[in-house]
Amino acid sequence: MKTAVLGTGSWGTALAQILCDNGQDVILWGIDPEQVEDINVNHHNSVYYDDPINPDLKASIDMNCIEDADIILAAVPTMALENVLTKAAAIVDHPVIVINVAKGFHPVTHDRLSNVIRHIMPADKLRAVVSLIGPSHAEEVIKRKLTAVNAVSLDEEAAKAVQELFSNSYFRVYRNTDEAGAEIGVAVKNIMAIASGILAGIGQGANARAALVTRGLAEMVRFGTANGGKAETYLGLDGVGDLVVTCTSTLSRNFMAGYQIGQDGSAANFWKNNKKTVEGVFACKVVYEEAQKQHIDMPITSAVYAVLYKDADPRDAITALMSRDLKSEEQK
Repeated sequence: MKTAVLGTGSWGTALAQILCDNGQDVILWGIDPEQVEDINVNHHNSVYYDDPINPDLKASIDMNCIEDADIILAAVPTMALENVLTKAAAIVDHPVIVINVAKGFHPVTHDRLSNVIRHIMPADKLRAVVSLIGPSHAEEVIKRKLTAVNAVSLDEEAAKAVQELFSNSYFRVYRNTDEAGAEIGVAVKNIMAIASGILAGIGQGANARAALVTRGLAEMVRFGTANGGKAETYLGLDGVGDLVVTCTSTLSRNFMAGYQIGQDGSAANFWKNNKKTVEGVFACKVVYEEAQKQHIDMPITSAVYAVLYKDADPRDAITALMSRDLKSEEQK
C-alpha cells in the first residue's frame, strides 16, 4: 500500500517518517526544490528541523508521483487544502483514502474539512476520508517521542487501515467515528491556545491557564454538540487531550501567537509580521460567526475574536471576561 504525503512541512515530514520507520511505501510531495533536495540528498528538512530524518524517506516536486498511491495524506494548511487536492484529484484515476491532518474549517462555507474533501474529490476517486488528529507536536514526533492520536472516520474500516499503517512503538493511533465532534474539537482548541498564550503574554499564571482550559472545554462541548458532535468525544484525545497540549506548550504556534499578542498588547504586530500558519486565527472567525448565527454562548471565543479582528486590548478583553455576570458552573 503506497501513501503519498502532500506537503513537505513539519507535520508532513514527521508523518512520512513514521511510515518510513514502519517500512511502508511512502513519498513526500513538495513545491520547494531546495527542500526536496535537502530531504533526498542530505536526509534533513533543515527548514523545520535540526534532526536528521530517516534516510530512506524520498521526496519529489512532481505531483505525478502520487498517481499510483492508495492513500493521499494532505498535510497542507487549511487555506491551501482545496487547491492542492483539486490538483491531486486530476492525477489519480482510482479510489483512494484521503487522510486530512489540518485542523480548521473552510474559510468561506465554514464547512468541516472532511466535507470539503468530499466536495473536491470525485466520488469515483474517493474510497474514504480519515482525519488523523489529536494532541501532537511535529517537533516531538520527528524525535520519535511518545504520541497518541485518533484516526477519525465515518468509515471504520478505513480508520482501522490508517491506524494499522501508522501505529508503532512511539506513535499510537486510536479510532473514533464521531467525525463532527472530533473535527470541531481540534479546531476550537486552537482558539483556546491563542487565549492561553495571551494570558501567559500578559504575565498570568497557572491558575488562569487552568480556568481557561476548563472553561474553554465547556465552550468546545457547547459548540460541538450543537453542531453534531458527541459530548464524550471532548473527554478524549480530540478534546481535552488536544486542549492540554496546545494550551500549555511553547511548541504550539497558536499559543506562541497569543503570547506575542499578549506581550504586544495588540494583534497589530501579529497581522503585520506573522508568516507562519496559525490555524486558530482563521478558526476563531468561523466559530465566532457561527456561534453568533446559532446563538451559542462562546465568551472566550468572542474575546479572542475581539482582540484579533476588532483591535481590542488583550487586558481589556480579559477584564470583560472576568466581569461577566456570575453564574453556576452547571449552567450551560
